[in-house]
Amino acid sequence: MNSISIRALLVRGMLSGLAAGVLALVVAYLLGEPRVDAAIAFEGAHSHEHEVEVVSRSLQSTAGLATGVLVFGVAVGGIAALAFCFALGRIGGFGPRATAVLVSAGALIAVYVVPFLKYPANPPSVGDPDTIGKRTTLYFLMMVLSVLLAVAAVIIGRRLAPRLGNWNATISAGAAFLVVVGLAYAFLPAVNEVPKDFPATLLWQFRLSALAIQLTLWTAFGLLFGHLAERHLVPRAAPARDANGTAAPTTASVG
Repeated sequence: MNSISIRALLVRGMLSGLAAGVLALVVAYLLGEPRVDAAIAFEGAHSHEHEVEVVSRSLQSTAGLATGVLVFGVAVGGIAALAFCFALGRIGGFGPRATAVLVSAGALIAVYVVPFLKYPANPPSVGDPDTIGKRTTLYFLMMVLSVLLAVAAVIIGRRLAPRLGNWNATISAGAAFLVVVGLAYAFLPAVNEVPKDFPATLLWQFRLSALAIQLTLWTAFGLLFGHLAERHLVPRAAPARDANGTAAPTTASVG
């Protein structure tokens, strides 16, 4: 793949990430923000300390939320587009659309789901402020480890395919990924700082909404970018013409 195609796909990936970010923003505003407000209300009712707001809550839940989600969407869209350029043609005989969906699904699992299952998202008022650095480090360590293990699983699957076949190689590589992730779960320290009186329903709803935001983002990105990538890489065939010079109907080329 030449540099012009990579640049074009990078732009399409960032645009797809922006569009996916808009959809994720809607989910975040409708599902996530009410739970954040409820958690803040719980914290205010159970704390005697009153901190001065540097940024108002209304600004955080509107412009702040939109900026964070959209910038994140553009950034991950660009990174996923580069991963797509590397993966296309190297993970089986998949066309651009299917490859984009597979890359998005892999990114969702490796970048978010695996770290989430070990260190799930918590709403405000959950967690000790003194341990935020440690918790952030552990989360990103788990995320980096998950991404590296996912890449290693793909490489192992490709090397086993000639001997075991694609299906058995995929199962073997996936099993190895799960085993090593399980070992990481067992050896990395756990973090449990949820107050005993914090509503379990609210905590569960907040974590589900966080998962829904990521699921919306990556699903929308995979579908949108797959469509744009296929249109760029698999152009429509030029219409055939009969003896009179009239264009005959043709079907789109699919790769």
